[in-house]
Amino acid sequence: MLPDVDAVGFLFGVPYRSLLGHRGLTHSIAFAALVGIVAGAFALRKMRSGPGTRWLVVYFTLVTLSHPLLDMMTNGGLGVALFTPFSPARYFLPWRPIEVSPIGIAFFSEEGMRVLASEIVWVWLPALSLWAGVWAYRKATRSQQR
Repeated sequence: MLPDVDAVGFLFGVPYRSLLGHRGLTHSIAFAALVGIVAGAFALRKMRSGPGTRWLVVYFTLVTLSHPLLDMMTNGGLGVALFTPFSPARYFLPWRPIEVSPIGIAFFSEEGMRVLASEIVWVWLPALSLWAGVWAYRKATRSQQR
């Protein structure tokens, strides 16, 4: 959800197509990498480093990058500036099954609830299935190691 901080720009008249507009810089690979480095460095400092802790940077980068990739699967908007600041071009994926979410108070409308249902089907259920699969795999491998 951090990448959507760019929606605040609407309040200040930042044009949608702008580098700082909605789905602009905060939806880029560069932003995801920056968040990964900052969050990973903070976590590493708190954990006092250790084996595997450097993977936290990769983890936080990928988690942040998942947001613009999912936005590229929506059926509305101007696309995602994935390669900003190196290119202002905006992209969608060829397959776009996710309903685009209304911004602001409109989210709490009938259309917002329809969008939420779409997100449950195309985002939350697959994510929950992936989590359950990883959990089951880890539980099975732990019990085999005993």
